[in-house]
Order: sequence, then structure tokens, then C-alpha cells
Amino acid sequence: MSDISAQAVVDALPDGVVVADARGRVTLASEPAVRILGVEGDPVGQPLEFVLALTDHDGNDWVGHNRPYEGLRTRTAVPEQTWLLPNGTEVLVAARLHRASLDQPVQQVAVTLRSGRGRARLDRERSDLVATVAHELRSPLTGVKGFVQALLNRWDKLNDDQKKLMLETVSADSDRLSRLIAELLDVARIDTGRLQLYPRPCDAGTLMRRVVDSVGAGTARPVTLRLEDDLPDVLADPDKFTQVFMNLVENGVRHGEGAVAVQLRALRPGEDPALGAGVLVIVDDQGEGIPADLRRRVFTKFWKGGARGGSGLGLYIVGGLTKAHGGTVTIGDAPGGGARIVVTWPAASFDDG
Repeated sequence: MSDISAQAVVDALPDGVVVADARGRVTLASEPAVRILGVEGDPVGQPLEFVLALTDHDGNDWVGHNRPYEGLRTRTAVPEQTWLLPNGTEVLVAARLHRASLDQPVQQVAVTLRSGRGRARLDRERSDLVATVAHELRSPLTGVKGFVQALLNRWDKLNDDQKKLMLETVSADSDRLSRLIAELLDVARIDTGRLQLYPRPCDAGTLMRRVVDSVGAGTARPVTLRLEDDLPDVLADPDKFTQVFMNLVENGVRHGEGAVAVQLRALRPGEDPALGAGVLVIVDDQGEGIPADLRRRVFTKFWKGGARGGSGLGLYIVGGLTKAHGGTVTIGDAPGGGARIVVTWPAASFDDG
């Protein structure tokens, strides 16, 4: 490969690249590297330590600290490290050390550089994840510990009704912890592509009736269901299908106002060309709804609307499970105000059975 073509290749890469020869002189520097390092003039022919004007928090320079041309003959790389530009900006730097053979000195050092902002953003996201999970776990754990401690300390002074109430509260908090842990496991499986589904033809009306009855039994708010005739069977893992719509109906109760209305009907011809045959499910609540500018964020992890609690994982899981089945989920405005969630779910074909 000629020098010109090599330059064109490294200039096209997203990360900066600097290559030095056996004497520690730069032979190649990409445009992104020159821009990141703020090099003035032609870096080719300059000493590597001059071009890599990087320091750590203790004032050490990259070349002097890592000594790429020294050390064990089996050494082939410098692992990625965080270094500082003269203006204080963080960059991530790694290097490969090239030898003709292990008994020969280093003939070429290839260094890559990229902005540290992506790492910083990832670190912030991880910190937010830890903080959110810790907060969600602490609340029910505090309740469990408090009531168990009260039972231990005052067992002889409590009557049976008081003991029963405390134990019921402990049981409810334990259930909440179990649900949160299950949600976190589902998120991890969705993120890593390890979600296991066991789809088969299912009666969507029967599954949805169980969801509505279950949610309705736990609230004083009206939860209604309307099923059109001739609904096709859907292709679904019944547990995951139930999980999707349990989340959606519970969200309607938790974050909306008034009644929650659920409708199921068959997809009309041409209504969803990508899906073809299937079922359309509409979940309407009453209240303020979800502003249009926030609707793209609703299905991200830890998004919370309003101040009524929740882990912020439910709608992320809804989106992941629906997509995994080949369906879609969108948000709109309910006719009477509030949010409208529309889900399309593929029908089971004859071959699926």
C-alpha cells in the first residue's frame, strides 16, 4: 500500500491514528489525530513524544510513562488509558507494538486516540443505573426490615390483626422486590440479545381478559375491555404477551386519571403492510397524556413520567418484548384526553401451529 493510500485510509477512520518508526519518529498521522492533538505543522518526521503532547494527572507524558520501545520482548501492546490534552480534555489512547519477531526490537508503534466523552457518558449512565436500582431496592427493603424488626421486638405486645397486617406488608414489599429483580433480568436479556421466547398460537382475547381482570381487581378505577369478533390467534409467548399488556394497563391506572379502556380488533387489510395479518390493541387512559416531544424517550430505560413511582423499566421492556415478537408499539392521544398506546401483534399462521 502506498503512503498516499495509507493516509487516505487512516483519514477515513473515526479514531485518530499516529504511527512511528523504530527511531521514534512519526511516519503517519491521520487528520482526526492532528485535530485531536492540536498539532501545528506537519507531524511527519517529528519525535513521537512531541506529537503526543499528552500527560496524566501526575504530569507524566505518554511516551515517558509507557516506554513503548523498551520492556519485555513479549510485549505487544499498550492498553487503553485515559490521558489529558494540554487544554485538559480527556482522550483515550491505546497502542500496538510491532516487531518482526519476538527477539527483535520494536520496529513500529501504532497509536490510536479517541475522545473520552463517550467513556464519560457511559460512566454517567452506569452511575445513574446503580443509583436508580439502589433507590428502588432500598424502599421495599426498608419496609421489610422495619416490620420484621417490629415483629421481633414487640411480638408479645401485638395482637393477631396487627401481626397479620405487618406480615401482609412484608409480603407485598417482597413481591415488589421480586418484580424489580425480574425486570432487571429482562432488561439485561433484551440488551444482550439473550431473551428467550416460546411463541405459539394464543387467543389474544382470553389473555387480555385475564390482564384486565387482574388489574381491575387491584384498583377502584374502571378498567374496561372491548373485543371485536373474529379476532385471529396471535403468535406469542403467552407469559411475555401478558407481561406487555399488564405493564401497559397498570401504567394507565398509575399515571392516568379516570377510566382505562382496552380495545382489541383484527388488523385491517393494508393497515400494517409490514406485519400483514394480526391484532391491534389500544390502551386509552384519561389525564394529561404524554407530550409529543417526549414520546420517543418513553421506551428508554429508566424513563419516568409524573411522580407516581415505578422503576422506569416497564415501557422499555414493553418495547423490547413487542419488537422481539415482530410487533410495534406507538403513542398517541386518546380521544377524551390522556395517552393512547397502540400495539400491533402478528397473527399466528397455519405453519406456526
